[in-house]
Amino acid sequence: MKPKRSIMQIAGSAAALMIAGTSFANAGAFGLREQSAYGQGSSFAGVAAGGSLSSSYWNPATLNTVMGFEVEQVATFIVPISDVSVTGFGDQGDIGRDGFVPSGYNAYRLNDRAVIGVAINGPFGLRTKYPSGSPLRAGVAGTSEVFSINVNPMISYQVTDWLNVGVGAQIQYLDVRLTSVGAAGVALEGDDIGLGVTAGIVVTPMEGTEIGLGYRSFVEHDLEGSITGVPGGITVPGVKTPDLVSLGIRHRINDAWTGMATVEWANWSRIGTFPINSGAFGTVGTLPFDYNDGWFASVGAEYAWNDQVTLRGGVGWEWSPIDDGNRSFRLPDDDRLWLSVGGSYEANDRLSFDLGYSFLTTFGSDILTAGGGGPVTNGPFSGSADATVHIVSMAFKYKFDHLPFLGGS
Repeated sequence: MKPKRSIMQIAGSAAALMIAGTSFANAGAFGLREQSAYGQGSSFAGVAAGGSLSSSYWNPATLNTVMGFEVEQVATFIVPISDVSVTGFGDQGDIGRDGFVPSGYNAYRLNDRAVIGVAINGPFGLRTKYPSGSPLRAGVAGTSEVFSINVNPMISYQVTDWLNVGVGAQIQYLDVRLTSVGAAGVALEGDDIGLGVTAGIVVTPMEGTEIGLGYRSFVEHDLEGSITGVPGGITVPGVKTPDLVSLGIRHRINDAWTGMATVEWANWSRIGTFPINSGAFGTVGTLPFDYNDGWFASVGAEYAWNDQVTLRGGVGWEWSPIDDGNRSFRLPDDDRLWLSVGGSYEANDRLSFDLGYSFLTTFGSDILTAGGGGPVTNGPFSGSADATVHIVSMAFKYKFDHLPFLGGS
């Protein structure tokens, strides 16, 4: 029985590592909303109703505006400032790590009604790390690394003058590496490729008004990898990313002004508790996420300064899937305020650029002990967290009449 008890202790520590995924991602829990420089500038208000090629991340039906062959390449830089304090031990410093999130979009019009496209994104990720002297490093919180790539082929079809529909597939790779420093010296690694779908509609009830409804399905992953000290490897079956439903509206008020709004629901509550299975020892632990659903709402506006420059801004509020009952030192997430500004510059009929900046802040979060109402992974530790995030996003966009390798420009 002694070897199995040791394995159970290791798996328990690994569960504490895995529960965080990543910290201070920006779509609640460990999701990344930063997939569009255009949307970034308005806190993603109205993004599911269109406005840019990158809107297809939320709604594939928005591809209907592509006329020839278009590309959009996005680069986003995330700078979190995440201060955590542990009761009795003081400030642990900034546990957040800066992140770079690239994404790319390509679309081609097949005929008068159909447009095909493909997007490559990183919908989940980022990294956190506690300092070497932190008391949390011994099995409660250490380093967490999550990396994802999602390839999303899509097609949009114009059914009528006022209705466009779109569908797509998701091919998602997820890689997790989690470590802890302590007597067990735990390290957990696992990865998997999973499949999902996307779908959406865009309705134009009147000229100048677009309403979009988009859906990104969950992707189920059976993580396969290893835990230090467990022979034969481990699997974590049935780990699901959340479904995402986005409702967006864009309304052109006049030639200069456009109003926008978004409501979004993320099905984080499907992420409950998952077993850690070992081929040699059977089930050796669990991953107790137990999240709530997440919500996001934003409003924004665009102003056409002139024929080349468009300015935009927006404000949003995110209801996190994390609360006092499931807030861990690994993921001290909370509700947050979004404030964003941005703009677009059209150099000519083909070439344009987007720039967006967002400031995010929480308002102080308590982290409870396992016995005081917090998650079991916190053990006897309690504390607090404060977080702010700076995000800068840039995009390069170009329009061709035809596919370049088939001739034309």
